[in-house]
Amino acid sequence: MKPSVLILAWALPAALAQTPGEEAPLSPGAKARYHLSSTVGPTALLELGAYAGVLQALPTPREWRQGAAGYGERFASTTGATAIRQTLAYGLDVALREDPRYFRSGRRGVWPRLGHALAATVVTRTDAGRGRLACSWIASAYGAAFLSNQWYPRRLNTVGQGFLQGTATLGLDALGNIFTEFRPRARKKTPSNGGE
Repeated sequence: MKPSVLILAWALPAALAQTPGEEAPLSPGAKARYHLSSTVGPTALLELGAYAGVLQALPTPREWRQGAAGYGERFASTTGATAIRQTLAYGLDVALREDPRYFRSGRRGVWPRLGHALAATVVTRTDAGRGRLACSWIASAYGAAFLSNQWYPRRLNTVGQGFLQGTATLGLDALGNIFTEFRPRARKKTPSNGGE
């Protein structure tokens, strides 16, 4: 069995048994801003541009051109798929009262934190702070994959490719969670004591 599967299986029960955190739940308006920023915010646009560059280098799909025009197609495609996913996720977050944010682990050690990051790919907090299956995040990954495959070449617009793309999206989510979990924390600014 793969180590990532073992870590996930070990971490899921703890993730599902989360107790309410200190963070206030997001209002529907705050959730809309979160998802908008995840689509067209500066970090999102950099990530989309980098991903389009990887697709250009592969080149995938091979039917699309190279050069600036091909890169533009790939960037538009990744941006469109992200917009679809974030829109679906927003609607489901509001309807199911799920929190779209990633919450870092309060645990120490690489393995517990890695398990938390992997589990957070498929487990979320409700607005009440409890852990449960991330229905909005999982459904939006597969929904966006099937919808965005409509503009891909015919050979890629299949049920199998939709499932593959949705799973790849969740894999990228897991990598993003791991990065967020282990990146250095920003230090909180402390007020000045008048030069002391």
